[in-house]
Amino acid sequence: MPTTPVDAIKDYHAHVYYDPATSRDRAERLRERVATKFPQAKLGRWHDELVGPHPQSMYQIAFPTAMLAAFVPWLMLNRDGLTVLLHPETGDDLIDHTAHAAWFGAVLPLRLEVFKRS
Repeated sequence: MPTTPVDAIKDYHAHVYYDPATSRDRAERLRERVATKFPQAKLGRWHDELVGPHPQSMYQIAFPTAMLAAFVPWLMLNRDGLTVLLHPETGDDLIDHTAHAAWFGAVLPLRLEVFKRS
C-alpha cells in the first residue's frame, strides 16, 4: 500500500455528536470551553437534523494542524462523555472519514453512501 505524506493534511475536523433532547447542554458547554481555550478553532453550525455522513446531531470543530498536539489530548479528556469523530482533511472525504478517522467514545455507523465515487 502506498504511503500518504503527512503534508497532505490541510487541517482537521472534530465532529461532536449529541442528542438534542438529552445531551445538547453538554455539547453547548463543551463548545463554549473550546471557544475560550482554543480561539483559533472554527466552530461550525449546530446540525440537529442529519447532515452528510453523520448519523446523529452534531457540530464540527475545524482546526489547523499546528493545534493537533494541544487540542486532541484536551478533547479526549474533556468531551464530557460525548462521542467525537476526529479526521484529517486530505481531499478524500471517504478515506478521511473511515480509514484515517479516530473515534472518542462510541463508534457510530456513518452514512457512507453520501461519498459517491466516480
